[in-house]
Amino acid sequence: MRTVTFAMNISLDGYCDHTIFNPTEELMDYYTALMDDVDLLFYGRVMYQLMFPYWADVARDKSGTPGENRFAERLTAIDRIVVSRSLQSADEKARIVRKDPAGELLKLKQLPGERISVDSVIMLPELITANLIDEFYFVVHPVIMGNGRHLLDVGSLQQKLNLKLIDTRHFDSGSVAIHLQQ
Repeated sequence: MRTVTFAMNISLDGYCDHTIFNPTEELMDYYTALMDDVDLLFYGRVMYQLMFPYWADVARDKSGTPGENRFAERLTAIDRIVVSRSLQSADEKARIVRKDPAGELLKLKQLPGERISVDSVIMLPELITANLIDEFYFVVHPVIMGNGRHLLDVGSLQQKLNLKLIDTRHFDSGSVAIHLQQ
């Protein structure tokens, strides 16, 4: 069975707005390395539209820093599933799924392949409840935002999720990566 991972940047007070954080080259290399054995991305519409076409343009034009260019090349090479009821079209490496994200992810998890990387805060409670996320990677940034999108809304989980700490990594920026497993 394939391993399903969830990775997210997060502030000290639990906010996860990707547009707020400015990753260093060191963090870009960390996220690129997380993609080394990923062969499928499983995104919600919002994250898909945030990540693509932005990173596709960076990969094509080599318009980022060296770390951003490496990340863009790796990310855009991976096939992707986009869960959306409203998205009309997606790029050539993406397939749109209209319903039952947990059921779809369960089917994909049982197919041969490498890791599946999930990136959707909206679907996270449903996927956790269905016991589909095997590993979590959080990069905690040394910032208190005070507003934005929380990782989980109050009451979005039926019961607490106990995780096992596997590894931590400290970055020169003051950010800390935390790797956890169920």
